[in-house]
Amino acid sequence: MSLDFRNKNILWSSLIVETFTKLGLEYAIISPGSRSTPLTVAFAENKLITSIPILDERSASFFALGLAKRTNKPVVLICTSGTAGANFYSAIIEAKYSHIPLIILTADRPFQLRNCHAGQTINQVNLYGSYPNWQTELSLPSAELEDLFYLRQNIIYGWEKAQFPSKGVVHFNIPFTEPLVPIEQLNFNQEKQDFIQKQLFSNFHLSISSFTCVNQDFINYLKHWQTLTKGIIIAGVDSPSQPELYCDAIAFLAHILGFPVLAEALSPVRNYSHCNSHLITTYDTILRDEQYREKLIPEIAILIGEYPTSKELRKWLNKHKITTYIITEFDDNFDALHSNSQHLRVSYEYLFSLLKTYSNNQPYDLKYLHRWLEIDNKISLKLNQEIGNNNKLFEGKIAWLLSQYLPEKTTIFIANSMSVRYAEFFWQKNNKKYDIYFSRGANGIDGTLSTALGVAYKQKITILLTGDLALLHDTNGFLINNHFQGCLIIILINNNGGGIFEMLPISNYENVFENYFATPQNINFQQLAKTYNIQYQLIQNWQNLEKNLSNLPSQNIHIWEIQTNRKEDMSYLKQLNSIIN
Repeated sequence: MSLDFRNKNILWSSLIVETFTKLGLEYAIISPGSRSTPLTVAFAENKLITSIPILDERSASFFALGLAKRTNKPVVLICTSGTAGANFYSAIIEAKYSHIPLIILTADRPFQLRNCHAGQTINQVNLYGSYPNWQTELSLPSAELEDLFYLRQNIIYGWEKAQFPSKGVVHFNIPFTEPLVPIEQLNFNQEKQDFIQKQLFSNFHLSISSFTCVNQDFINYLKHWQTLTKGIIIAGVDSPSQPELYCDAIAFLAHILGFPVLAEALSPVRNYSHCNSHLITTYDTILRDEQYREKLIPEIAILIGEYPTSKELRKWLNKHKITTYIITEFDDNFDALHSNSQHLRVSYEYLFSLLKTYSNNQPYDLKYLHRWLEIDNKISLKLNQEIGNNNKLFEGKIAWLLSQYLPEKTTIFIANSMSVRYAEFFWQKNNKKYDIYFSRGANGIDGTLSTALGVAYKQKITILLTGDLALLHDTNGFLINNHFQGCLIIILINNNGGGIFEMLPISNYENVFENYFATPQNINFQQLAKTYNIQYQLIQNWQNLEKNLSNLPSQNIHIWEIQTNRKEDMSYLKQLNSIIN
């Protein structure tokens, strides 16, 4: 594509798009509006970037978030002026805390129309506060060569800041004057057009090197850890770009130290269990038993990524103020417990390469490891027997079944609230290399459907495991159905309300609980699916679900509804701990 010289706005926008093209942008998500017309035209006419129109800016932003999660590359979001950009806010917060690269382009009125009640005009400068990695307002469009150089270099810098030193959000606020449509105004001859394009792009080259914060003292820490006989490695909430390498690095570390690995369901480790013979998955149940809690107190904990979802694990570590070493490639503070902690900021690639060459001649005591493995094996056997024999539609069994019956390398998005908690309780170790996605940056239910659709876009099979409220909170996500390519199977746990609140003390206050916390919606999901032309099926028993999982569709959006009773499920969950401990 060459630059479009019809007028200043279109030239400005086409230079933005052309620069993104050369940087490697693949996707732009566009919500309709007037002030963003020059940007929309430029993206729509570019054949190298896939532009996807989505009506609702909130859904658009979470769809972009999901797409950026899966591709691990920046995705551009475009909207018009006014409150449109405010609808991106929730996704931007999640992107910051999840380190997802998003580039936001908000069109705006020129400064002369601000603070005078001009229509669809608000203060959009620094609209997202401290959440972006970088934000700027561009100057008004110009056809002067020096101004075009300025624009090009700002786009390049924004692309870099969306990815390094940590992935995150970049916001460009872009004011436009009239005319917004691509009418002819500049009348540049072909010679002048060629000259400008040659100046801007003939020697265009960009090389961005990945940022790695290497701790030179890591070997010294490793040697210290080897002198200890009671240590745990916690594979926490993490979504590494190379999951197998990540799992190998943790396995190497566990082998060198002789420590058990407590693996969160949202870590890849449970799905690469062949890598790691030290794997513990029932730690939440184990730590509910007072005798086990006292027997298993470690000298140190090595946390990879963020702390797991388990409150039992957090309470246990916090009570004993366990010295914790947090291995992460990001510059965030991941010590939510305010413990005796030390961050070791190394990339997993560096960690893996270092451990591979490390000579382990130090003998270690395996009694502590064997104690963990023995307890985990005993509880796992009881748990599998109890859950396997339970023929009632208990929602916790769904995660248990998915971890065993889904085909190898299936992509799975797990929603927040009870879906992620049941996954932590019941997701079984396996060797199926499942690709797990989630939104645990801010832990909200915002944009669950749209994010999953973004993850699933152009993928053969993606599973969304979600409750009814998380799905209903984002039903506008279904508006993408006409533009959607790929397959998303929504396994909908419909317990008619917020099951997670059943775990809280407020559930004992029946006078306010149902209406203000559980908030049952009484939605007929078959009719909802019909409204959006979504395929629907009611799952009535476990055999029905198992049969479906062995014969998954590969196109379109599907809802498989499983109706459960949240009060009975919570009662059974409480009984289960006493049964298997």
